[in-house]
Amino acid sequence: MRGKSILLIVGGGIAAYKAAELIRLVKKAGGDVTCVLTSGGAHFITEMTLAALSENKVYTSLWDLKDEVEMGHIQLSRQADLIVVAPATADLLAKMNAGMADDLATTLLLATDKPVLAAPAMNVRMWTHPATRRNVEQLRRDGIRILNPDEGEMACGEYGPGRLPEPQALLEAIRVHFGNDGERLAGRHIIVTAGPTHEPIDPVRVIANRSSGKQGFAIAEALAALGARVSLVAGPVALDTPAGVTRTNVGTAAEMGQAIVQALPADAAVMVAAVADWRVEAAPQKIKKQGKVSALTLIENPDLLAGLAASPDRPRLLVGFAAETEDVIEHARSKLQRKGCDWIIANDVSGDVMGGDSNEVHLITDKGVESWDKLSKREVARRLAGRVADELLGVPGPL
Repeated sequence: MRGKSILLIVGGGIAAYKAAELIRLVKKAGGDVTCVLTSGGAHFITEMTLAALSENKVYTSLWDLKDEVEMGHIQLSRQADLIVVAPATADLLAKMNAGMADDLATTLLLATDKPVLAAPAMNVRMWTHPATRRNVEQLRRDGIRILNPDEGEMACGEYGPGRLPEPQALLEAIRVHFGNDGERLAGRHIIVTAGPTHEPIDPVRVIANRSSGKQGFAIAEALAALGARVSLVAGPVALDTPAGVTRTNVGTAAEMGQAIVQALPADAAVMVAAVADWRVEAAPQKIKKQGKVSALTLIENPDLLAGLAASPDRPRLLVGFAAETEDVIEHARSKLQRKGCDWIIANDVSGDVMGGDSNEVHLITDKGVESWDKLSKREVARRLAGRVADELLGVPGPL
Protein backbone atom coordinates (compact mmCIF):
# COMPACT_ATOMS: atom_id res chain seq x y z
CA MET A 1 0.00 0.00 0.00
CA ARG A 2 3.04 2.27 0.31
CA GLY A 3 2.71 5.31 -1.91
CA LYS A 4 -0.92 4.63 -2.77
CA SER A 5 -3.48 7.42 -2.60
CA ILE A 6 -6.96 6.82 -1.19
CA LEU A 7 -9.91 9.17 -1.38
CA LEU A 8 -12.14 8.41 1.60
CA ILE A 9 -15.77 9.52 1.38
CA VAL A 10 -17.33 9.63 4.84
CA GLY A 11 -21.11 9.20 4.69
CA GLY A 12 -23.71 10.28 7.22
CA GLY A 13 -24.08 7.51 9.77
CA ILE A 14 -23.06 6.81 13.35
CA ALA A 15 -20.35 4.50 12.00
CA ALA A 16 -18.56 7.57 10.61
CA TYR A 17 -16.47 7.55 13.78
CA LYS A 18 -14.67 4.46 12.47
CA ALA A 19 -13.20 6.59 9.68
CA ALA A 20 -10.71 8.01 12.16
CA GLU A 21 -9.20 4.61 12.94
CA LEU A 22 -9.25 3.59 9.27
CA ILE A 23 -7.23 6.69 8.36
CA ARG A 24 -4.70 5.86 11.07
CA LEU A 25 -4.32 2.28 9.86
CA VAL A 26 -3.95 3.24 6.20
CA LYS A 27 -1.29 5.82 6.98
CA LYS A 28 0.55 3.36 9.20
CA ALA A 29 0.58 0.95 6.25
CA GLY A 30 2.17 3.62 4.06
CA GLY A 31 -0.88 4.97 2.23
CA ASP A 32 -2.04 8.55 1.83
CA VAL A 33 -5.62 9.56 2.63
CA THR A 34 -7.66 12.52 1.47
CA CYS A 35 -11.16 12.86 2.90
CA VAL A 36 -14.46 14.04 1.52
CA LEU A 37 -16.90 14.68 4.37
CA THR A 38 -20.58 14.70 3.43
CA SER A 39 -23.01 17.03 5.16
CA GLY A 40 -24.51 14.00 6.92
CA GLY A 41 -21.11 12.71 7.97
CA ALA A 42 -20.31 16.09 9.54
CA HIS A 43 -23.03 15.42 12.10
CA PHE A 44 -20.99 12.49 13.45
CA ILE A 45 -17.32 13.38 12.97
CA THR A 46 -15.60 16.72 12.53
CA GLU A 47 -13.62 18.10 9.64
CA MET A 48 -10.84 18.95 12.09
CA THR A 49 -10.52 15.32 13.23
CA LEU A 50 -10.21 14.01 9.69
CA ALA A 51 -7.73 16.73 8.70
CA ALA A 52 -5.54 16.14 11.75
CA LEU A 53 -5.39 12.37 11.20
CA SER A 54 -4.98 12.44 7.42
CA GLU A 55 -2.66 15.48 7.41
CA ASN A 56 -4.50 16.60 4.30
CA LYS A 57 -7.20 19.13 3.52
CA VAL A 58 -10.75 17.81 3.98
CA TYR A 59 -13.19 18.60 1.17
CA THR A 60 -16.83 19.27 1.99
CA SER A 61 -18.50 21.40 -0.68
CA LEU A 62 -19.08 21.27 -4.40
CA TRP A 63 -19.44 25.05 -4.34
CA ASP A 64 -16.05 26.02 -2.93
CA LEU A 65 -15.02 28.86 -5.28
CA LYS A 66 -11.28 28.44 -4.77
CA ASP A 67 -11.36 24.69 -5.44
CA GLU A 68 -13.88 24.71 -8.25
CA VAL A 69 -12.11 27.37 -10.31
CA GLU A 70 -9.83 24.51 -11.29
CA MET A 71 -12.65 21.93 -11.42
CA GLY A 72 -11.62 20.51 -8.08
CA HIS A 73 -14.17 17.71 -8.04
CA ILE A 74 -12.79 16.36 -11.33
CA GLN A 75 -9.24 16.44 -9.97
CA LEU A 76 -10.31 14.70 -6.76
CA SER A 77 -12.08 11.99 -8.71
CA ARG A 78 -9.05 11.22 -10.86
CA GLN A 79 -5.99 11.67 -8.66
CA ALA A 80 -6.67 8.86 -6.17
CA ASP A 81 -5.69 5.23 -6.77
CA LEU A 82 -8.83 4.02 -4.98
CA ILE A 83 -12.04 5.65 -3.74
CA VAL A 84 -13.39 4.20 -0.50
CA VAL A 85 -16.92 5.02 0.68
CA ALA A 86 -17.23 4.28 4.41
CA PRO A 87 -19.81 4.38 5.74
CA ALA A 88 -21.88 3.96 2.59
CA THR A 89 -25.39 4.79 3.76
CA ALA A 90 -28.59 3.58 2.09
CA ASP A 91 -29.12 7.09 0.73
CA LEU A 92 -25.61 7.28 -0.70
CA LEU A 93 -25.89 3.86 -2.34
CA ALA A 94 -29.22 4.85 -3.87
CA LYS A 95 -27.74 8.05 -5.29
CA MET A 96 -24.74 6.15 -6.66
CA ASN A 97 -27.02 3.69 -8.42
CA ALA A 98 -29.22 6.46 -9.84
CA GLY A 99 -26.20 8.43 -11.08
CA MET A 100 -27.14 11.49 -9.05
CA ALA A 101 -24.64 14.31 -8.55
CA ASP A 102 -26.18 16.72 -6.05
CA ASP A 103 -23.18 17.17 -3.74
CA LEU A 104 -19.41 16.80 -3.84
CA ALA A 105 -19.35 13.10 -2.93
CA THR A 106 -21.90 11.95 -5.50
CA THR A 107 -20.48 14.23 -8.20
CA LEU A 108 -16.96 12.86 -7.92
CA LEU A 109 -18.29 9.27 -7.76
CA LEU A 110 -20.06 9.91 -11.06
CA ALA A 111 -17.01 11.61 -12.57
CA THR A 112 -14.36 9.13 -11.48
CA ASP A 113 -12.56 6.63 -13.65
CA LYS A 114 -10.94 4.97 -10.62
CA PRO A 115 -12.03 1.80 -8.77
CA VAL A 116 -14.56 2.25 -5.97
CA LEU A 117 -14.85 0.21 -2.78
CA ALA A 118 -18.01 0.80 -0.71
CA ALA A 119 -18.65 -0.41 2.84
CA PRO A 120 -22.37 -0.21 3.68
CA ALA A 121 -23.65 0.70 7.13
CA MET A 122 -27.32 1.14 8.00
CA ASN A 123 -30.25 -0.22 9.98
CA VAL A 124 -30.94 -3.90 9.36
CA ARG A 125 -34.35 -3.20 7.83
CA MET A 126 -32.83 -0.65 5.49
CA TRP A 127 -30.14 -3.14 4.42
CA THR A 128 -32.70 -5.89 3.74
CA HIS A 129 -35.21 -3.59 2.01
CA PRO A 130 -35.81 -4.58 -1.64
CA ALA A 131 -34.78 -1.12 -2.85
CA THR A 132 -31.37 -1.38 -1.17
CA ARG A 133 -30.92 -4.93 -2.45
CA ARG A 134 -31.62 -3.74 -6.02
CA ASN A 135 -29.20 -0.84 -5.64
CA VAL A 136 -26.41 -3.06 -4.30
CA GLU A 137 -26.90 -5.70 -6.98
CA GLN A 138 -26.81 -3.14 -9.79
CA LEU A 139 -23.75 -1.35 -8.38
CA ARG A 140 -21.93 -4.68 -8.18
CA ARG A 141 -22.84 -5.38 -11.79
CA ASP A 142 -21.45 -1.94 -12.63
CA GLY A 143 -18.10 -3.01 -11.20
CA ILE A 144 -18.21 -1.32 -7.81
CA ARG A 145 -16.91 -3.57 -5.06
CA ILE A 146 -19.38 -3.53 -2.19
CA LEU A 147 -18.46 -5.30 1.02
CA ASN A 148 -21.10 -7.13 3.01
CA PRO A 149 -21.84 -5.43 6.33
CA ASP A 150 -21.14 -7.13 9.63
CA GLU A 151 -23.93 -8.54 11.75
CA GLY A 152 -24.46 -7.44 15.34
CA GLU A 153 -26.15 -5.01 17.69
CA MET A 154 -26.74 -1.55 16.28
CA ALA A 155 -26.95 1.90 17.76
CA CYS A 156 -30.73 1.83 17.23
CA GLY A 157 -30.98 -1.23 19.48
CA GLU A 158 -31.82 -3.71 16.71
CA TYR A 159 -29.69 -6.72 15.78
CA GLY A 160 -28.76 -8.03 12.36
CA PRO A 161 -26.67 -7.28 9.27
CA GLY A 162 -25.91 -3.62 8.72
CA ARG A 163 -22.89 -2.76 10.88
CA LEU A 164 -19.88 -1.19 9.19
CA PRO A 165 -17.01 -3.71 9.19
CA GLU A 166 -14.28 -2.90 11.68
CA PRO A 167 -11.42 -0.66 10.45
CA GLN A 168 -8.97 -3.58 10.39
CA ALA A 169 -11.30 -5.50 8.05
CA LEU A 170 -11.62 -2.43 5.83
CA LEU A 171 -7.84 -2.14 5.75
CA GLU A 172 -7.56 -5.78 4.65
CA ALA A 173 -10.03 -5.14 1.82
CA ILE A 174 -7.90 -2.21 0.69
CA ARG A 175 -4.75 -4.31 0.96
CA VAL A 176 -6.28 -7.00 -1.25
CA HIS A 177 -7.12 -4.34 -3.84
CA PHE A 178 -3.59 -2.97 -3.97
CA GLY A 179 -1.64 -6.15 -3.39
CA ASN A 180 -1.18 -9.11 -5.69
CA ASP A 181 -3.31 -11.23 -3.36
CA GLY A 182 -6.17 -10.74 -5.79
CA GLU A 183 -4.21 -12.75 -8.36
CA ARG A 184 -2.95 -15.62 -6.21
CA LEU A 185 -5.82 -17.93 -7.13
CA ALA A 186 -6.54 -16.51 -10.57
CA GLY A 187 -7.56 -19.31 -12.92
CA ARG A 188 -8.40 -21.70 -10.06
CA HIS A 189 -11.89 -23.08 -9.49
CA ILE A 190 -12.97 -23.80 -5.93
CA ILE A 191 -16.25 -25.28 -4.68
CA VAL A 192 -17.54 -24.17 -1.27
CA THR A 193 -20.58 -25.65 0.47
CA ALA A 194 -22.34 -23.70 3.21
CA GLY A 195 -25.33 -23.72 5.53
CA PRO A 196 -27.62 -26.56 6.62
CA THR A 197 -29.72 -28.95 4.58
CA HIS A 198 -33.44 -29.37 5.18
CA GLU A 199 -34.77 -32.91 4.87
CA PRO A 200 -38.59 -32.90 4.45
CA ILE A 201 -40.77 -34.88 6.85
CA ASP A 202 -43.92 -33.63 5.14
CA PRO A 203 -44.71 -30.47 3.12
CA VAL A 204 -44.44 -28.39 6.33
CA ARG A 205 -41.82 -29.96 8.60
CA VAL A 206 -38.12 -30.68 8.08
CA ILE A 207 -35.12 -32.28 9.77
CA ALA A 208 -32.51 -29.52 10.04
CA ASN A 209 -29.72 -28.07 12.18
CA ARG A 210 -28.66 -24.65 13.45
CA SER A 211 -26.01 -23.86 10.83
CA SER A 212 -26.21 -20.19 9.81
CA GLY A 213 -23.97 -20.46 6.74
CA LYS A 214 -21.87 -17.49 7.90
CA GLN A 215 -18.54 -19.33 7.98
CA GLY A 216 -19.01 -20.91 4.56
CA PHE A 217 -20.09 -17.63 2.97
CA ALA A 218 -17.11 -15.86 4.52
CA ILE A 219 -14.76 -18.50 3.10
CA ALA A 220 -16.32 -18.16 -0.36
CA GLU A 221 -15.85 -14.39 -0.15
CA ALA A 222 -12.21 -14.70 0.97
CA LEU A 223 -11.35 -17.15 -1.83
CA ALA A 224 -12.97 -14.89 -4.42
CA ALA A 225 -10.92 -11.98 -3.07
CA LEU A 226 -7.80 -14.00 -3.93
CA GLY A 227 -8.96 -14.30 -7.53
CA ALA A 228 -10.53 -17.77 -7.48
CA ARG A 229 -13.63 -18.67 -9.45
CA VAL A 230 -15.85 -19.77 -6.59
CA SER A 231 -18.93 -21.99 -6.91
CA LEU A 232 -20.94 -21.66 -3.69
CA VAL A 233 -23.48 -24.41 -3.03
CA ALA A 234 -25.73 -22.99 -0.32
CA GLY A 235 -28.35 -24.60 1.82
CA PRO A 236 -31.42 -22.67 3.04
CA VAL A 237 -29.93 -19.48 4.51
CA ALA A 238 -30.82 -15.79 4.16
CA LEU A 239 -27.36 -14.41 3.42
CA ASP A 240 -26.16 -12.13 0.64
CA THR A 241 -24.10 -13.71 -2.12
CA PRO A 242 -20.49 -12.51 -1.80
CA ALA A 243 -19.14 -10.38 -4.61
CA GLY A 244 -17.66 -12.39 -7.47
CA VAL A 245 -19.17 -15.70 -6.30
CA THR A 246 -21.51 -17.95 -8.31
CA ARG A 247 -24.23 -19.33 -6.03
CA THR A 248 -26.45 -22.39 -6.35
CA ASN A 249 -29.25 -22.74 -3.80
CA VAL A 250 -30.24 -26.22 -2.64
CA GLY A 251 -32.53 -27.67 0.00
CA THR A 252 -31.63 -31.30 0.70
CA ALA A 253 -28.43 -33.30 0.99
CA ALA A 254 -29.24 -35.06 -2.28
CA GLU A 255 -29.66 -31.71 -4.04
CA MET A 256 -26.38 -30.48 -2.57
CA GLY A 257 -24.61 -33.60 -3.84
CA GLN A 258 -26.01 -33.08 -7.34
CA ALA A 259 -24.92 -29.43 -7.35
CA ILE A 260 -21.39 -30.40 -6.31
CA VAL A 261 -21.14 -32.94 -9.14
CA GLN A 262 -22.41 -30.37 -11.63
CA ALA A 263 -19.80 -27.85 -10.44
CA LEU A 264 -16.87 -30.24 -11.00
CA PRO A 265 -14.08 -30.27 -12.01
CA ALA A 266 -12.44 -28.06 -9.40
CA ASP A 267 -8.97 -27.44 -8.04
CA ALA A 268 -10.23 -27.49 -4.46
CA ALA A 269 -13.40 -28.00 -2.46
CA VAL A 270 -14.07 -26.61 1.01
CA MET A 271 -17.01 -28.54 2.45
CA VAL A 272 -18.29 -26.27 5.20
CA ALA A 273 -21.99 -27.19 5.01
CA ALA A 274 -23.59 -28.97 7.96
CA VAL A 275 -25.29 -31.69 5.94
CA ALA A 276 -28.09 -33.56 7.71
CA ASP A 277 -26.98 -37.13 8.44
CA TRP A 278 -30.48 -38.57 8.04
CA ARG A 279 -33.66 -38.13 6.06
CA VAL A 280 -37.06 -39.83 6.05
CA GLU A 281 -39.54 -40.85 3.42
CA ALA A 282 -41.50 -37.61 3.29
CA ALA A 283 -45.27 -37.81 3.64
CA PRO A 284 -47.12 -36.32 0.67
CA GLN A 285 -49.49 -34.38 2.97
CA LYS A 286 -49.07 -32.69 6.35
CA ILE A 287 -48.99 -35.28 9.13
CA LYS A 288 -51.88 -34.62 11.54
CA LYS A 289 -51.76 -35.03 15.30
CA GLN A 290 -54.01 -37.94 16.21
CA GLY A 291 -53.32 -38.37 19.90
CA LYS A 292 -50.16 -40.39 19.38
CA VAL A 293 -46.58 -39.75 18.26
CA SER A 294 -45.84 -40.92 14.74
CA ALA A 295 -42.64 -42.96 14.41
CA LEU A 296 -40.11 -41.73 11.86
CA THR A 297 -37.84 -44.21 10.13
CA LEU A 298 -34.49 -42.54 9.56
CA ILE A 299 -32.55 -43.21 6.36
CA GLU A 300 -28.85 -42.36 6.22
CA ASN A 301 -28.00 -39.60 3.76
CA PRO A 302 -25.15 -39.95 1.26
CA ASP A 303 -21.76 -38.92 2.67
CA LEU A 304 -20.93 -35.99 0.41
CA LEU A 305 -17.39 -35.49 1.68
CA ALA A 306 -16.40 -39.16 1.46
CA GLY A 307 -18.13 -39.46 -1.89
CA LEU A 308 -16.17 -36.55 -3.33
CA ALA A 309 -12.92 -37.97 -1.90
CA ALA A 310 -13.56 -41.24 -3.77
CA SER A 311 -14.68 -39.56 -6.99
CA PRO A 312 -12.54 -39.78 -10.15
CA ASP A 313 -13.04 -36.00 -10.34
CA ARG A 314 -11.68 -35.51 -6.80
CA PRO A 315 -10.28 -31.99 -6.38
CA ARG A 316 -6.58 -31.76 -5.70
CA LEU A 317 -7.31 -30.25 -2.26
CA LEU A 318 -10.32 -31.43 -0.30
CA VAL A 319 -11.15 -29.72 2.99
CA GLY A 320 -13.83 -30.95 5.37
CA PHE A 321 -15.33 -29.43 8.51
CA ALA A 322 -16.03 -31.21 11.79
CA ALA A 323 -18.58 -29.64 14.13
CA GLU A 324 -18.10 -31.35 17.50
CA THR A 325 -19.32 -30.87 21.07
CA GLU A 326 -16.70 -32.98 22.86
CA ASP A 327 -13.23 -34.44 22.22
CA VAL A 328 -13.03 -32.10 19.26
CA ILE A 329 -9.55 -32.90 17.97
CA GLU A 330 -9.81 -36.66 18.54
CA HIS A 331 -13.12 -36.91 16.67
CA ALA A 332 -11.81 -34.72 13.87
CA ARG A 333 -8.69 -36.85 13.43
CA SER A 334 -10.90 -39.91 13.11
CA LYS A 335 -13.06 -38.11 10.56
CA LEU A 336 -10.00 -37.15 8.52
CA GLN A 337 -9.07 -40.82 8.16
CA ARG A 338 -12.60 -42.05 7.48
CA LYS A 339 -13.52 -39.46 4.91
CA GLY A 340 -10.33 -39.52 2.84
CA CYS A 341 -9.98 -35.73 2.70
CA ASP A 342 -6.76 -33.73 2.99
CA TRP A 343 -7.63 -31.33 5.80
CA ILE A 344 -10.27 -31.11 8.49
CA ILE A 345 -11.25 -27.83 10.15
CA ALA A 346 -12.60 -28.77 13.58
CA ASN A 347 -14.54 -26.55 15.95
CA ASP A 348 -16.54 -26.85 19.15
CA VAL A 349 -20.18 -25.95 18.46
CA SER A 350 -21.51 -26.54 21.96
CA GLY A 351 -21.93 -22.76 22.45
CA ASP A 352 -23.29 -20.15 20.03
CA VAL A 353 -20.79 -20.84 17.25
CA MET A 354 -23.36 -22.02 14.69
CA GLY A 355 -25.25 -18.74 14.88
CA GLY A 356 -22.52 -16.40 16.08
CA ASP A 357 -19.90 -14.25 14.39
CA SER A 358 -16.73 -15.82 15.83
CA ASN A 359 -15.10 -19.23 15.73
CA GLU A 360 -12.22 -21.10 17.36
CA VAL A 361 -10.90 -23.77 15.02
CA HIS A 362 -8.22 -26.42 14.66
CA LEU A 363 -6.62 -27.13 11.28
CA ILE A 364 -5.90 -30.86 11.19
CA THR A 365 -3.87 -32.67 8.55
CA ASP A 366 -1.99 -35.94 8.49
CA LYS A 367 1.06 -33.91 9.59
CA GLY A 368 -0.41 -32.49 12.78
CA VAL A 369 -2.75 -29.98 14.39
CA GLU A 370 -2.64 -26.20 14.25
CA SER A 371 -5.00 -24.44 16.67
CA TRP A 372 -6.19 -20.89 16.02
CA ASP A 373 -7.38 -18.65 18.83
CA LYS A 374 -10.94 -17.37 18.77
CA LEU A 375 -11.35 -15.13 15.74
CA SER A 376 -14.13 -13.53 13.77
CA LYS A 377 -15.49 -15.86 11.11
CA ARG A 378 -14.20 -13.46 8.48
CA GLU A 379 -10.67 -13.69 9.88
CA VAL A 380 -10.91 -17.49 10.01
CA ALA A 381 -11.98 -17.37 6.37
CA ARG A 382 -9.13 -15.07 5.40
CA ARG A 383 -6.55 -17.30 7.06
CA LEU A 384 -7.97 -20.48 5.56
CA ALA A 385 -8.15 -18.93 2.09
CA GLY A 386 -4.48 -18.03 2.40
CA ARG A 387 -3.62 -21.60 3.36
CA VAL A 388 -5.62 -22.97 0.43
CA ALA A 389 -3.73 -20.64 -1.91
CA ASP A 390 -0.38 -21.71 -0.44
CA GLU A 391 -1.28 -25.39 -0.93
CA LEU A 392 -2.42 -24.98 -4.52
CA LEU A 393 0.65 -22.89 -5.36
CA GLY A 394 3.06 -25.28 -3.65
CA VAL A 395 4.08 -22.86 -0.92
CA PRO A 396 5.28 -24.78 2.18
CA GLY A 397 3.01 -24.26 5.17
CA PRO A 398 3.59 -24.61 8.91
CA LEU A 399 2.12 -28.13 8.85
